[in-house]
Amino acid sequence: MLKRRAKISPNFSMASMTDLIFLLLIFFMITSTVVSPNAIKVLLPQGKQQTSAKPLTRVIIDKDLNFYVAFGNEKEQELQLSELTPFLQACAAKEPEMYVALYADEAVPYREIVRVLNIANENHFKMVLATRPPEETK
Repeated sequence: MLKRRAKISPNFSMASMTDLIFLLLIFFMITSTVVSPNAIKVLLPQGKQQTSAKPLTRVIIDKDLNFYVAFGNEKEQELQLSELTPFLQACAAKEPEMYVALYADEAVPYREIVRVLNIANENHFKMVLATRPPEETK
């Protein structure tokens, strides 16, 4: 009768599994810092008392999706969305350090606001999203 010398142990060693999980954790932590999100950088106003010393171009979208634009203290004029890029480029030629203020009605769909933000992003304009001051609670 022959006897086996080595007995098979029913225990499972988790040491190699924890090493593998630790290495994967390090890998994902390092690669997540390299990835940058596809976001539009927006300069938001900090308060109603703060004013911009630089010339300001206004883009206004009303609830009927009409676009109005003005440079500096000029009166607003109505434009189509396709005419917005040449107008802003002409304003930037007059004043390279200008800011574009976007005034949009609450009822304007977000996609229309994003279209204007994309035009500004493609042309490297500095954008300011204009918001109304918070309502006072009584």
